[in-house]
Amino acid sequence: MPKLKSNSGAAKRFRRTGSGGIKRGSSFRRHILTKKSSKRKRHLRGPAVVASCDVRSVRRMLVGS
Repeated sequence: MPKLKSNSGAAKRFRRTGSGGIKRGSSFRRHILTKKSSKRKRHLRGPAVVASCDVRSVRRMLVGS
C-alpha cells in the first residue's frame, strides 16, 4: 500500500506539542491592526491549542507527517 499524503496546507499551520496535543497560530493578526487594542493583539501573539472537538479532523489531515 502506498504512503499516505498529509494535507500540505494543514502541515504548515499545525505543530505537535510534547505531550501529544496540537498547537496553532492565532488568527486576526495579519492586517487592519490600528483599530485593535494593544491588549487584544498581545493576547493573539503566542500559539494556541486546537480545540478538543477539532483535534480528530486535524490529526487526520496530518496523517502523513
